[in-house]
Amino acid sequence: MTLILAVLLGVLLIVLYWLFVVPRQAAAWALERFVAADYGLPPREALDLGRAGPPPPASRMRERQAVADAAWGGDWAAADRYVRAAGEDWDERWARIEVLQHVAEEDDAWLDAWRAADPGNCDAATLHASLLVHRAWAIRGSGYAHEVSGYAMNEFRALLPAAIEEARRASLLDPANPGPWVVMITAARGAQYRPKEFEQLWDGLVARAPHHFEGHWQALQYWCAKWFGSDQQMMSFARRAVRNAPPGSPLAGIYLHALDELLKRTAFALPAGPVGRRMLKRVAASFEQVDPDHELLPGLRHRLADAMVRTMMYGPALEQFRLIGPWCGADAWRRDGNAVVAFETARGTAAKLSRVRPAPAPRVQDIGRY
Repeated sequence: MTLILAVLLGVLLIVLYWLFVVPRQAAAWALERFVAADYGLPPREALDLGRAGPPPPASRMRERQAVADAAWGGDWAAADRYVRAAGEDWDERWARIEVLQHVAEEDDAWLDAWRAADPGNCDAATLHASLLVHRAWAIRGSGYAHEVSGYAMNEFRALLPAAIEEARRASLLDPANPGPWVVMITAARGAQYRPKEFEQLWDGLVARAPHHFEGHWQALQYWCAKWFGSDQQMMSFARRAVRNAPPGSPLAGIYLHALDELLKRTAFALPAGPVGRRMLKRVAASFEQVDPDHELLPGLRHRLADAMVRTMMYGPALEQFRLIGPWCGADAWRRDGNAVVAFETARGTAAKLSRVRPAPAPRVQDIGRY
């Protein structure tokens, strides 16, 4: 019995050593001796804190600016054409609604004119409903309920039913369009919808767009422990998203948002066993099929690299850091304040513990005189 206890104690000490001591040593090495170029990574001085990834193509930015300028100038038809051009690519169509929402937040006179001129337009009604939801959340703020003033909470709860009703009316204007259902799902947790009520909205969304990224993100928030679900329900939902993600969709990234919710409460909450690692590998494989220019992909890669380092998947994490490049301005590295230090520590740790041999630059042989 004594021998068995000694063996178990020895195993426990080895596990603790690899869980706590080795990563700490690697983190110190990363900040003091890590040469990124030796591992095929951009050097520290080339890191860019301003963005999570490369800027969108200039043509895309020019198009958005032209639509915004036209709207502020009173030409709502440009906004209508902009949304319609996405066709039935519902993720892209929602992304364009979000662009227009930012435009309307500065000046929404053009949206009022659009709705008045074309009252049967589902996109205009959806945009207005979404704007109401975001205004409600802006009044409430992002704090927990006990941190919100009574006045702000009352205003918040008064705006949401109006937004949901507006979205319901929008859904009748174009029954195939999932946009109104995304708005309703977004508002549902603030409106205190019970699970059965929420599931009816969810069924309405997935009947129209079963892989809608924003819809899944909003549903994930509903099912997390701080709202109406639990860690188990949230993770089960996230795993289904990974399994159901079609080729080319970033939907598997919903799993990474679920892990982020766990990290907000404790740094040791990530599923680090075989199942969790398989899910991360599956997410990585799914990302290989996503368009490299997809605007969600860089931020998701940062979350994936962070999760892989935390679960000691150092080799796969290093591959993600190579794909990320010099961009380090992602939310994943801002938890502890200094994003550059966090990013450099994570990729240095991945390099040190990945068992990948460094490949220093070859020496340049001096050319002597003959």
